[in-house]
Amino acid sequence: MCYSAQIEADYRKYVRMFGAAMSLREFAQLYWEPGGRNLKTPMAMDAAFSDAQTDDERRIQTLIAEYHTQSTTKLEQELLKQRARLADAERILETKATKAAVESRRIATDKIDAAVRRLNDLKRTTLMDADSRIYPGWYAPVLIVQDGHRVVIPMRYRCRLPGWTEQMEREKPGTYNARRDSLKRVWAKLFGYNHGILIVNRFYENVERNGKNAVVQFDPSPPQPLLVACLWTRTAIPGEPDLWSFAAITDDPPPEVAAAGHDRCIVPIKPENLDAWLNPDPTNLAALYAILDDRERPYYEHRMAA
Repeated sequence: MCYSAQIEADYRKYVRMFGAAMSLREFAQLYWEPGGRNLKTPMAMDAAFSDAQTDDERRIQTLIAEYHTQSTTKLEQELLKQRARLADAERILETKATKAAVESRRIATDKIDAAVRRLNDLKRTTLMDADSRIYPGWYAPVLIVQDGHRVVIPMRYRCRLPGWTEQMEREKPGTYNARRDSLKRVWAKLFGYNHGILIVNRFYENVERNGKNAVVQFDPSPPQPLLVACLWTRTAIPGEPDLWSFAAITDDPPPEVAAAGHDRCIVPIKPENLDAWLNPDPTNLAALYAILDDRERPYYEHRMAA
């Protein structure tokens, strides 16, 4: 289902590779916090604006800096809260080992560790591979065609289907995965209409190993950027910027992915099919299925993720 992927997070690569324009308005609105929205963006996407060249890019750079400042403040407050919770739990455990205190200590310890890691990440200036990794609910740059022009727009990796409310989305959180065998049913309002591309360098899947969950990393061989077929939608939300969201199309896996224990795989399309994919004809779905079938077929080497 593409539980996680290491993507090309720098919008400038899309601009150079595909002659696309960046949607400055959507990038700016992404970092604008009218309601304290909890954004999840890969650090590499934020860092792409660190050497801003234009006034618009510098405006986005300022918004990102403001967002990081807000995030730092929230994390520091969370640390204080969880350290107090941990101290209370340990005080209780000094006299009596209650189940509630043990659980409270565990939760507080986990949240402290997570907050410290995130604070350290916000202070880092050198990027790591993990800084380009996204998960469901995170934002990523997606290439689409809008008014006849290729545009890069930041979208959330979990699609809110047309007509869905936020509550409906919570009840069905798996819509980051658009199964090929359900495109005419579940995805009928998007397939043939709203097509996009996400550049993926590797992906990760949950598999079962000896009765336990494990994360396996899949790398295309030879190494190459994969133009992963996506479907997207734009949802109007009163009082907030529109929500742009997307899903990656998946299909039955190649033999090596299946042998590693997973039953789905992303669908990378060929560069020569890019225009036809981004400009779909809803009256000719057969041609779109043909593009998905005529996909890139690298060998996916795999290993346990670190």
